[in-house]
Amino acid sequence: MGDITFLRQAQPVDEYGRALYAVARSIIRAQLDGMSADDLEDLNLDNRTDVTMRQLSNYARLERDKGQRGDGFEWAVHEAIVGGEPLVVEPLARTLTKVSPKFKGAEFTSSLLFGQERSKHLGFLDSVVKEAGSEAVLLPDGRGKPYRFTSSWLRQAARGEAGEHLLGHRISKIWKTDLFISDQNALRYTAATVKSNPSLLEGGAGLRVGIVPASTKYPPGTRRDAKTGLWLAVLPDPDGFMGLFNDAYWGVASAIYEIGKHEKPPYYLKPSVKSQLMVEQILKYKKSKVVDICDALDEAAQQGLVSVDHELLSVSAPPWLSITEKQAKVIAPKPSFRSLD
Repeated sequence: MGDITFLRQAQPVDEYGRALYAVARSIIRAQLDGMSADDLEDLNLDNRTDVTMRQLSNYARLERDKGQRGDGFEWAVHEAIVGGEPLVVEPLARTLTKVSPKFKGAEFTSSLLFGQERSKHLGFLDSVVKEAGSEAVLLPDGRGKPYRFTSSWLRQAARGEAGEHLLGHRISKIWKTDLFISDQNALRYTAATVKSNPSLLEGGAGLRVGIVPASTKYPPGTRRDAKTGLWLAVLPDPDGFMGLFNDAYWGVASAIYEIGKHEKPPYYLKPSVKSQLMVEQILKYKKSKVVDICDALDEAAQQGLVSVDHELLSVSAPPWLSITEKQAKVIAPKPSFRSLD
């Protein structure tokens, strides 16, 4: 008999602590992705999956931000969309209805992660095409047929500016895309650029949506930006998603500064009490692998969200299947985060 586990969502994601864990995971993941091949060589490692939190903290230089904060924001927005976070999904759904009549009635949104630098990884473009599905199309601006999601134009977009001359004029700037956004039907997509700093916002052919935090220039809500030609989904700050992101960012920064023995940041950048509680837990696992910490943060973000049912089903194991038990060598505690709510 086989013990089969069925997971069902039991309640919505609405607690601040869970959301804090989820965003912190995105920020740490972006920091890990930012480690170069030279960094890994200096650490005598072949893969990022072997990097510990202490090693990452020693190499991180948050005061010399080279885009990691923006990468963390991009990851956080993407995963907030996938997780159905209302602070992001609701304003973005309203923006989609402005982009095209095809999105009329949009209630939810879906997201495909792109990013020109990330798209260079082996198999990434194929996975984007597969996840979009055979019926999916891209809706660029202007007249003409929509573009089917195929690896041909995506491959040129992955070359960045160098491949721009090989793209059609309607999608010439599509390589600047961070996320491909769709509604709940996930059949028609539009290209979106995500910027944590609104002053860096850029438009271009093929780009239709901009996702930015609120500022003095961009109040929260949906609006058309005359300069870039983009429809903007401006996330509220400080009591919306940006307040959450900044709190999580300074929490992760505090842990990195402490573990890496960097100069402490100014006192007024102190995170909230809940974020400080998260920091205290991260500090316990400085010898653990970053990927394990990210997994634990993801698990903590899901606390109580699912109900688990077990059913016994008859299975026949193949004759060649055998399991050899070995003593596991423990070199660091397994990360586990308690609820903050």
